[in-house]
Amino acid sequence: MSTSAPSDADHTKVVKSESEWRSCLTPEQFRITRQAGTERAFTGPYWDEKRAGLYECVACGAPLFRSETKYNSGTGWPSFFQPVSPEAVVTHEDVSHGMRRIEVRCASCDSHLGHVFPDGPAPTGLRFCMNGTALSLKTDDEADRGV
Repeated sequence: MSTSAPSDADHTKVVKSESEWRSCLTPEQFRITRQAGTERAFTGPYWDEKRAGLYECVACGAPLFRSETKYNSGTGWPSFFQPVSPEAVVTHEDVSHGMRRIEVRCASCDSHLGHVFPDGPAPTGLRFCMNGTALSLKTDDEADRGV
């Protein structure tokens, strides 16, 4: 799977220095989103979340996934079968840790989100296995209240 970066007409890129990212993210959010870290299974936020809403990038607030595409993969990380749009994320081959995987990044700010695997449910057959720490959830209840 390969996704090219969206054109400038599609997205405004969020660019910050390392110190700017450090000042707006917690140490764990920084480690995961800016240093391509991974939280341990069953420890991060949202792996067992059931509320309806929009999952956004914790670093820049870009919309990434809707709760309707979230499912229980049994892996201990929030898993989705598709992003809100093909332009929301970009993918890159990742050969770190002696494995060949497809890394998923936020198209707006290039934050590491997780990986995508070809073992998900219909209709896409994909499993976007995300670090919950890289996400924030804006519940539909919050959106209805204007929060």
